[in-house]
Amino acid sequence: MAAKQPEHFHLDRFETPIGTALLVTDDEGALRALDWSDHEARMHLLLRRHYGECALVKGSAPKDITRPLKAYFAGDLGQLSTIKWRANGTAFQRKVWMKLQTIPAGQTSSYGIMAARLKAPNAARAVGLANGANPVGVVVPCHRLIGADGSLTGYGGGLERKQWLLAHEGATFKRT
Repeated sequence: MAAKQPEHFHLDRFETPIGTALLVTDDEGALRALDWSDHEARMHLLLRRHYGECALVKGSAPKDITRPLKAYFAGDLGQLSTIKWRANGTAFQRKVWMKLQTIPAGQTSSYGIMAARLKAPNAARAVGLANGANPVGVVVPCHRLIGADGSLTGYGGGLERKQWLLAHEGATFKRT
């Protein structure tokens, strides 16, 4: 029997140094999506893909989410791991998202290395697709995947944000 899908989520707006973040949470206080206000249409599309039709109602995100996000943006980089999140996706996507959390702040990995770590060495493109479908960016640090040559590659929130996040964390990469 499939798990019952939520009928609604709560939507809050959270100011960061790189724009207004959209925080989508469920009734249990888990983060279901983190995206940016200038990419709100894409966020709605991803939510529909993962959960079907569900309403977004205005509501405050729990302090267990906003407090660690504030700390992260203030420089306490380890706080992201304390945020409870939940996301629908394929088994492979969930494996990628879990493995992304093993990349420490200040470090990066490439799509090919991530594929090898997942014991799927020929799946670099699939890793990239799963990375791009990550609904809880920043918290699940998809920004830490870069090109094999150290260059920045796509990021749903925009390459400027990816560059800022990596610089904020002290990571080495080729600047655009």
